[in-house]
Amino acid sequence: MAELLLELFSEEIPARMQNKAAADLAKLVGDGLSAAGLTFDSATGYVTARRLTVVVEGLPTAQPDVSEERRGPRVGAPDKAVDGFLKSANLNRDQLEERETEKGHFYYAVIETKGRNTIDVLPDLLTSAISALHWPKPMKWGSYEARWVRPLHNILCLFDGAAVPFAWEHITANNQTFGHRFMAPEAVEIKDFADYRIKLKTAFVVLDAAERRAIIEQDATRLAREEGLTLIDDPALISEVAGLVEWPESLIGSIDAQFMDVPQEALISAMRSHQKYFSVQDDTGKMAPRFIVVANLRAEDGGVQIVAGNERVLSARLADAKFFWDLDRKHTLESRVDQLENIIFHAKLGTVRQKVSRVADLCAAIAPFVPGADPVLCARAALLAKADLSTEMVGEFADLQGLMGRYYAEHDGEDAAVAKAIEEHYSPLGPKDNCPSDPTSVVVALADKIDTLVGFFAIDEKPTGSKDPYALRRAALGVIRLVLENNLRLPLLEIFNRSNGLQDVSDSLDANDLLGFFADRLKVHLKEQNVRHDYIAAVFARGGISDLVRLMAQVDALSSFLVSDDGANLLVAYRRAANILRIEEKKDGQSFNQDIDNSLLSEEAEITLAERLDTVSGLVSGSINHDEFEAAGIAAATLRKPVDDFFEKVTVNAEDPGIRSNRLRLLSGIRNLLDNLADLSKIEG
Repeated sequence: MAELLLELFSEEIPARMQNKAAADLAKLVGDGLSAAGLTFDSATGYVTARRLTVVVEGLPTAQPDVSEERRGPRVGAPDKAVDGFLKSANLNRDQLEERETEKGHFYYAVIETKGRNTIDVLPDLLTSAISALHWPKPMKWGSYEARWVRPLHNILCLFDGAAVPFAWEHITANNQTFGHRFMAPEAVEIKDFADYRIKLKTAFVVLDAAERRAIIEQDATRLAREEGLTLIDDPALISEVAGLVEWPESLIGSIDAQFMDVPQEALISAMRSHQKYFSVQDDTGKMAPRFIVVANLRAEDGGVQIVAGNERVLSARLADAKFFWDLDRKHTLESRVDQLENIIFHAKLGTVRQKVSRVADLCAAIAPFVPGADPVLCARAALLAKADLSTEMVGEFADLQGLMGRYYAEHDGEDAAVAKAIEEHYSPLGPKDNCPSDPTSVVVALADKIDTLVGFFAIDEKPTGSKDPYALRRAALGVIRLVLENNLRLPLLEIFNRSNGLQDVSDSLDANDLLGFFADRLKVHLKEQNVRHDYIAAVFARGGISDLVRLMAQVDALSSFLVSDDGANLLVAYRRAANILRIEEKKDGQSFNQDIDNSLLSEEAEITLAERLDTVSGLVSGSINHDEFEAAGIAAATLRKPVDDFFEKVTVNAEDPGIRSNRLRLLSGIRNLLDNLADLSKIEG
C-alpha cells in the first residue's frame, strides 16, 4: 500500500475559511479515489495560514482489474447486429460465448479491463478536486485564469514517494514545499508525509491546527501564571489565532493604567476584535492591565520589540475606547431615545424608536404574569433598552450593545433593575446562554422578542428551510426558555394578539400559525432533554393551548401515563377502538359519538365498562380543569381492566343493529375520554 501527499501552498488563507477548506479538499480527493475504484485507509486534511494539505494512507498502486459480462444479440441474429455488438465490446467473433437462458440462446461478451496504475489516474482526479473546491470569495491574480482564495504559488504532490506529473492552471506539481515566510522561506524537498511533517517543523511550521491551538493555550496560560494571573477563557479566539500563525510565539505586554477605568468588557472587545490579543485576570476575576499577543516568529531579542510595538498599537486602540466611554457619558440614555428614530428596524415595521414604544406598551400586558414585576420599571427599562445603539462605543463595538447600556444607565442613576434589564433583554441568545430571572429583565426580554416575532409573522417574513435572516427561531427559543425556566403562566395567544394590535402594519397576524411555529421550536428545544416530540404534538393537537408551563405539565403527565403498564395497554386499546370506529363509521356513513343507551347493555363486561366510563370521565375532566394532569392519568388508568374485559368478552359487531351501534358508542366513549389527556393518535410506535 502507498501514500498520497498533496499540498497547495498559497498566500495567507483567511482563518475563518481554513478548517472547512481542509475538510472539503480531503473529501473531494477521497470521493474521487473511491469513484476511480481506489480504496484507502484514511484521507486527512491539514491547514495552516499558507498551506492546505491532504494525506491519503493505504492506497493501492493500481486499480483492480475489472471483469464485465455483456449480453448481446440472439444466436442466429443478422450479422449486422452481431458486428455492432462486437464493435461496442471491442472484441472479435471468436471471443464471444454462446449461452442458453430462459429467454433463449444469446451471445455473451466477457470484457476484461486491466486496472490502470494509480499514479496515472491521479492527475485528472486531483485537478478535478482542486478545481471543485469552493471558496466563499475566490480571486484572480496576474494574467492567470486560475481562481483561488489567495494567489497560489506551489503544488507539492507525491505518490509512493514519487512526484505526480500534473499541472493545475499555471502550476506544475513537484516534490517541494516552503518553510516559514520569514524564518525559513527556502524550498525544501519532500520524500513522504513523515518527512514533510518533520521538515516543516524544522522550517518553523506547525502543520496541525490542534497542535498550534495547544501551544498557544499552554504558553499563554504559563505567561499569565508567571505573573500570578489567569488567562480569560476564549477558545474561539485561540482557534482563530491558530489560523493566523504557522509558528506561534506567545508574548505578554502591559496596558497603560489610564485605560483601566474603561469597562473591562470594552477593553476585552477592543483587544479581541481588532488586535486578536488575549486578556488576563487576577484572582478576584477583575481584568488585569496585561495582555498576551501571539507572534508568528521567534524574535532574536526575545520579543522585546514585538511587545513594544503591540503596546503602542494597543494604546492607540484603547485611546479610542476611552474617548468613546468619556464622550458617551456626557449624555444620558434617555436623551438618546429619540435618536433611535434615525435607525430603521425594518422597512415595514418602522424605526427602532417605534419598536421601543411597542415593547414598552407590551410590557404592561406581560408584567401581570411575571411575579414581582413592577410595570413602571419594566416600561422604563423598555424605553431605554435600545438607547445605547446611538452611542459611540456601541457604534464601534457592536457586540457590546445592551452591556454598555447597563453601564450608562448605572452612570445616569437609573434603578438597578432597569440597568440590569437593559443588559439582559437580548438574552437568552441561544440554548447555552444564561436565561434572565430578574422580573424586570424577564418582562422586557419577552416583550422585545414577541414584538419581533409578531411583527415579522404579520408581514409574512417567516423562516423558510435553512434561511432565517431575522433570527426568529432564536427569538422563539428565547421566549420558550424565559417562560419555562421562570415557570410563567403566560397566555401566548393573548399576548400575540395584543402585540399585533400595537404593530402599525396593514397585514394581519395568524396567531395560531405563530403558535404552531412555537410548537416546532419547543420540540427542538426538548429533544435534548429526551422529551418525545410526538408527546408534544399530541398535547398541542388538543388545541387552545398557549400556556407553555401548562403544556409541559401535560406532556410530563402524558409521559408518566404512557410509560406505565396500564397506560401502555390503554394506548393499545385506544388504537383498537379508534380503528374499529374508523372502519365502521366509514361503512355506515355516520358518527357514533352519541350517548350510550343503558337499556341496550346486556353483558356484564359492557355494563361495567359503561359505569366506569361515566365515573372516570368526571374525574378526568375535573382533574384537567384544575391542572391536575397526573391525577387525570391515574384516573384514566383505572379503565384498563374493564376495557380489557370488554374486548375479551364482548362482540362489538353484534347481529342486532341497535346493540352494535350502542357498543360502537362505548368505543367512542373510550376514545373521547382518553383524548382528553391528549390526541393519542399522534403517539408513534
